[in-house]
Amino acid sequence: MGGASRNEKKRRQEAANARLRAAGITPPTQARDSKRTTFIAVAALAVVALVVGVVVLLTRDSGETAAVPTYTTTAAGGVVTAGTGPMVVDVYEDFLCPVCERFEERYGEELTEALNAGRITVRYHSVAILDQQTDPVGYSSRAANAALCAVPAGIHPAYHQRLFAEQPAEGSAGLTDVQLVAFGTELGADMGACITGGANADAVTAMTRAAVDDPALRNADGNFGTPTVLLDGARVDISDTGWLQKALGA
Repeated sequence: MGGASRNEKKRRQEAANARLRAAGITPPTQARDSKRTTFIAVAALAVVALVVGVVVLLTRDSGETAAVPTYTTTAAGGVVTAGTGPMVVDVYEDFLCPVCERFEERYGEELTEALNAGRITVRYHSVAILDQQTDPVGYSSRAANAALCAVPAGIHPAYHQRLFAEQPAEGSAGLTDVQLVAFGTELGADMGACITGGANADAVTAMTRAAVDDPALRNADGNFGTPTVLLDGARVDISDTGWLQKALGA
């Protein structure tokens, strides 16, 4: 570009800036324009990166499907036995226990996959040590009774998961019998008489007492708590998130 052209461009720019100043507008500088352009470019890249990240995340989540239980369940003496594998996992749980809910959330999928593969047997001991933590008292017993009702109804795996997914807070009234019956209805089973009649109440009471009185199940403080998990009779440290995979040799 020649000198005359540069001078003409500069003159027009100065005239334009003068009009802007007369209107009370500060003319943009080249540095400011450059910064603004850079900012817009960076912002655009950030938006693109965010969109790509969300798409990737959604793709990962949508690609993960929960394992559908294919194993059988039976109940005897208040204990639900799932699967027929050679390795035995005993789970002592209370449906009002928040840590039990987290155990189900963290390990439920792994247990289901191992059960489906015929590698383990899981014995669920649904105890009621937190009955006094609802108002009125007794929700833990009612939930454990309902879980046992779900076995002959053929829906225990899904019902067990639902009880934890809908877990009420300690200090609340707990779920009503109407709600517990409705869960079964939604899963295609009529458990009304079994739940409202407390068909398994005595079994839940006896199993809870047996667990509390068993020295082998007590914690370091001498008390029984939930969740308590045993693997072939030995206590499991559930804070080790790889305990099941290690046992399976995965």
